[in-house]
Amino acid sequence: MSLNDRERSQLRSALQEAVVKCSERCLYQSSKWAAELLNAIPEAEISLDDSRLSDASSGYASTVIAPNSDPDEALLEGKELSKYLLAKSLFDCREYDRCAAVFLPESTLTGIASPKETSVTPKGKGKGKAASGSTRSSNEQAIPKISQRSLFISLYAKFLSGEKRKDEDTEMVMGPQDLGTCKNKQLTTVTRVLEAWFESRKTEDGEIMDGQGWLEYLYGMALAKEKNEEPALFWLVRSVHLFPMNWGCWLEMASLMTRVDDLNRVMSRLPQNIVSFMFHIYTSLELYQHDANLANSLEQLLNIFPSSSFLLTCNALLPYHAKDLVAAEQNFSHLLSLHPYRLDSLDHYSNILYVMNSRPKLAFLAHICSNIDKFRPESCVVIGNYYSLLSLHEKAVQYFRRALTLDRACLSAWTLMGHEYVELKNTHAAIESYRRAVDVNRRDYRAWYGLGQTYEVLEMHAYALWYYKKAAGLRPWDGKMWMAVGSCLQRMGRNQDGIKALKRALLADNYYEAGSSFESAADSMRGDPEILLQIAGMYDSLGEVEDAKAYMEMCVAQEVGPTGESQGESIAIHRDSPGGGSDDGGDEGGRGIGTEGTGVTAATSKARMWLARFAMRTEDYETASRLANELCQDGVEVEEAKALIREVRSRMESAGGESAMRGRTPGAS
Repeated sequence: MSLNDRERSQLRSALQEAVVKCSERCLYQSSKWAAELLNAIPEAEISLDDSRLSDASSGYASTVIAPNSDPDEALLEGKELSKYLLAKSLFDCREYDRCAAVFLPESTLTGIASPKETSVTPKGKGKGKAASGSTRSSNEQAIPKISQRSLFISLYAKFLSGEKRKDEDTEMVMGPQDLGTCKNKQLTTVTRVLEAWFESRKTEDGEIMDGQGWLEYLYGMALAKEKNEEPALFWLVRSVHLFPMNWGCWLEMASLMTRVDDLNRVMSRLPQNIVSFMFHIYTSLELYQHDANLANSLEQLLNIFPSSSFLLTCNALLPYHAKDLVAAEQNFSHLLSLHPYRLDSLDHYSNILYVMNSRPKLAFLAHICSNIDKFRPESCVVIGNYYSLLSLHEKAVQYFRRALTLDRACLSAWTLMGHEYVELKNTHAAIESYRRAVDVNRRDYRAWYGLGQTYEVLEMHAYALWYYKKAAGLRPWDGKMWMAVGSCLQRMGRNQDGIKALKRALLADNYYEAGSSFESAADSMRGDPEILLQIAGMYDSLGEVEDAKAYMEMCVAQEVGPTGESQGESIAIHRDSPGGGSDDGGDEGGRGIGTEGTGVTAATSKARMWLARFAMRTEDYETASRLANELCQDGVEVEEAKALIREVRSRMESAGGESAMRGRTPGAS
């Protein structure tokens, strides 16, 4: 993707307008996003003696005021400018109720939200239409004649007032009164006022006139808070059609996407522009996708915005989801060098450093965050991760709680605090933390997986299995998820289903290797020895000895890797989807999936011991002796191996003695 000078100039103008209009409506995060993107567009070098200077400079004209294209709205905005400036000043001072009261006093809000019923609803179609018309006229009278900008800032202030009061009512995070049941009491008022406004602008065909996208966005956001997701998605899509540069609206839509199918379905309803292109990339990363097409799309956008902090963050998260932690760490380090005072998404960077056990870099990152702003949620998460790496779990919980006090919707803090409570053996608090993480974001597979682990510790395997399946559904090509499902099924005595799940785990881990072509498990003969041993054990318990033997041999073969001679048979697993990987356990690289073998492990030694005993049962004493001697060199099952060697010699001597006796026995002579 490349833009010519004219398209680049249009994009720059659109972003300038977005910065101003979002700022006018106090949508500061959307304004910041647009401003950062605007400054990431490289500026062409223009010499003073260039004859095209006047034409080129017009593309760089500073947009101080973004005028309203609707003349009626522009007239209203001009008349109420003094009141608007007062309302915006009060909003900036976080006096939300006072801000709302400038244009919408409480008496006016009450009249709109609870209109008086003038008559009982009559029967019959004609009377019904008349009643509808009277309701519309009463709403028109109740809504004051103000611009959409003033109505938006008033209702948005009311919405934030309800959010603030909700946080105050919940008191201390994870305290006795923090039940997670408090709701924004202003949502009903905001939605009813907006419904009345849309009703007053509705034509006979059911279309709404003169919408600019801002009130549609606020209505969709309020509906999403009330869990009315389909209507919310409808209004959010309508909003981005009317004003596509409001990034906050795209983020609200992304929060409603739980699966890739949902994203693909909604993309056909969206306007086709560069922002929808970014939305697709961002939401795909939120859904833990990391394929080649996504990387190509991101590279095209980085050609247009080479220094965009938003796109560079996406570029760092892409290898993070693909378990390429080294590349992810390098990308985040590069991002930090370009934007040393930017704290957004540094909690992800701290997760990477935690998994890599890079204590010096994590300490440096915590120091930077603390110096810039120690009371940002991201800073608290980074510092909490640092204390967790030092095994100071109480301190880590303290900082995660501080992050949640600053922002109750901080997903990382809820999930990581659950991990800390697991370490502290406080299973009740861990379950509550994970549940709250799921309430914030149902796509968080780490929270679902944490719930499964916690219930497994409590030996409530049916619950654990349900949560593990939820995690596996969100990450269908993550071997760690399917390994957990298979282990849980094994503990429940469902060995056949457990074998299927563990084979899925093998397929997920063996599907591809970064930097190489895709290979099947049967071709590469790679896998986690623990999984192979577990599958073999379940086959053994089912009495399917030949399959158990094959997987035990595969387990032993992992010591030398795919280049060595394999003893086992190939694993017949159907491959039908792209691969993936887990990025949250700290056990990357412990799978034995690389081109080199794992060497001797406890799992391979157990498999070798099983094969030696199997050889004893089948009277293959030479194989049993060879495997037992190998076990003596392993240093894992030495005593048992020595006993097995003595037993092999005894049986071989016994068999030799019997053979000699048979030779001396008189025959048919």
